[in-house]
Amino acid sequence: MNQVEKFSKYLNEIEYPNQKEDWNIAGIIKGQNAFYKFDVKDLKKINQEHSFCTNNINNKADKIVLENLKEWVILDIKEINKYVINQKKKDYNINDLINNDQWVMKVLK
Repeated sequence: MNQVEKFSKYLNEIEYPNQKEDWNIAGIIKGQNAFYKFDVKDLKKINQEHSFCTNNINNKADKIVLENLKEWVILDIKEINKYVINQKKKDYNINDLINNDQWVMKVLK
């Protein structure tokens, strides 16, 4: 089962793109009421590279979703973009982004 299929278990009112898009799945996180488009990333690949390239966040998704052992980490793309503009860097350590409470939501598995 891939990351999108695993994450879908935590959503209601699921939609998938009709054509190739920058997002993989849309829906409402269970227990919440906002509808988002999610770009589900492979955290293992990001961790191997030790960085997160901000070129990957200029898309039509609302949130980026990363999976770790205990939870789903959901990053807000608009907030990350504001941070990136202020910092004027292209690559970031993923842990620096995950540990910023301004744009992170976590969903326990």
